[in-house]
Amino acid sequence: MKSKQKSMNIAILSLNDELYSTRRLVEEGEKRGHRITVVDYLSCYVNIVSSGASIYYKGEKLNNFDAIIPRISAKRTFYGSAIVRQMETQGMYCVNSALSITRARDKLRSLQLLCRKGIGMPVTGFAHNSKDISPLIKMVGGPPVVIKLLEGTQGVGVVLAESYTAASSVMQTLMGLNANIIVQEFISEANGEDLRCFVIGNKVVASMMRKAQSGEFRANVHQGGSAHSITLDPIEKETALKATKIIGLNLAGVDILRSKRGPLVMEVNASPGLEGIETATGKNVAGMIFAHIEKNAKPLHPDKPYHG
Repeated sequence: MKSKQKSMNIAILSLNDELYSTRRLVEEGEKRGHRITVVDYLSCYVNIVSSGASIYYKGEKLNNFDAIIPRISAKRTFYGSAIVRQMETQGMYCVNSALSITRARDKLRSLQLLCRKGIGMPVTGFAHNSKDISPLIKMVGGPPVVIKLLEGTQGVGVVLAESYTAASSVMQTLMGLNANIIVQEFISEANGEDLRCFVIGNKVVASMMRKAQSGEFRANVHQGGSAHSITLDPIEKETALKATKIIGLNLAGVDILRSKRGPLVMEVNASPGLEGIETATGKNVAGMIFAHIEKNAKPLHPDKPYHG
């Protein structure tokens, strides 16, 4: 008979305990018998001395969590990943490492890593000088082109420029503001649809197709898109798993476009939301995250719950 899973002290690093994903993780973790604490990582502070370092939160040391689920905001990647890194050094199991989170958040770095391993992706250009705008547009196949802020998330900071004049104007404006951007070919055959593949460990546990609303090309649910459950073909599944492994994540949302030349990876997300995927598929993805933790984390302090 299989032994009963021991209760663990698990922290969810989140800025808002009212978010759907955070609430679902708390609910599911407690249902499985774990002691769950939501930690506002921006309120954590670190003391670094020659004998070691300690993290403090609400006046107490954070040294007794067995596992960490990082839900790091895109705008707070630097500080959030620094806290995750410190927790890793203290022996806490982090579902996603600080290194993998920073890799995923740097869209350009992610594409460079995926490209090196031969993962399909839209043709992408990157430049600093406005004098290179014209060759950059031509390099990705000419208009229409997709212009993305490297710091954008959930479809924010993504523009479809349908003419050379529009593309040039947007790029000049953003470059003038010292914004870091990439330019990508527009995959017309995708028809405003993309795939979100939810990966945990070495398995795609759920997948959905997102469809952009009328007049919109971004399929993100946060941008008004709709979603429904879908079965991936073997190549799409393999692509999602490879992309996740290359970035180094254990938990990821891989966004894929269907194209004439096969699946193309748009992004590998280190903090994928749970609401869209659970609603569209009816699967208990939050529970699967805890199943992964239970399999891979070792309770360090099973009898010391954290009281913050």
